[in-house]
Amino acid sequence: MTNVNISGSLNPVSITPEKPDSEKQAGGSSFGSVLKDAISDISKLQNDADKTIAKVQLEDAGSIHEAMIALEKAGISFQVMMQVRNKILDAYQEVMRMQI
Repeated sequence: MTNVNISGSLNPVSITPEKPDSEKQAGGSSFGSVLKDAISDISKLQNDADKTIAKVQLEDAGSIHEAMIALEKAGISFQVMMQVRNKILDAYQEVMRMQI
């Protein structure tokens, strides 16, 4: 049996408060840029899964196993992204409910 190693490209996100431009260090990243990077990674995973499926369907060059693994990686990463989005929206709604 073949060992399958599934490794994702999503890294844990550490959230730090946004610093003014004068206090930003070179190499520091904002929350928005971290989200953009994560979304682009997920988009790349989905595009890779589409290409792998096309290889199996059209060219008969790809492996069905590789296509299924790519689909699962893309699906799981999309589900994680949706859960993060839901948590961000919940936090935003909670802040909006706070009274001043």
